[in-house]
Amino acid sequence: MLEYNQKLKEPSQKLRKNMTDSEQLLWSRLRRKQLLDIQFYRQKPIGNYIVDFYAPAAQLVIEVDGCQHHEPEQQRKDFLRDRYLAGEGLEVLRVDNFQVLRETDAVVELIMQRIQERVKSPLYLNPP
Repeated sequence: MLEYNQKLKEPSQKLRKNMTDSEQLLWSRLRRKQLLDIQFYRQKPIGNYIVDFYAPAAQLVIEVDGCQHHEPEQQRKDFLRDRYLAGEGLEVLRVDNFQVLRETDAVVELIMQRIQERVKSPLYLNPP
């Protein structure tokens, strides 16, 4: 189990209650093991960060990025965050919030491909 800063528990709960439209839409496709029977968590604290979505079985983090992530300072913060998460053995998949809203099926397909690459079980490589 990954360690996390206990001070992030309450902020993560608030984020779950106030998800963006794109996060809500993606969550509707990830929740309840709909995607390759993989469990996802939303607004999950990991270390000193709160990630948008986390799939422990695939060691995959999904970040839904808004336009602020194009700013140099935010890009620097994202780089440090991604480096920390990679050090924990996690892959970070960043998707644009407009892409989630306009091309939901394509985003879900990309997530499914990444899961299949990371989970080497025949069950996930050849879903029924």
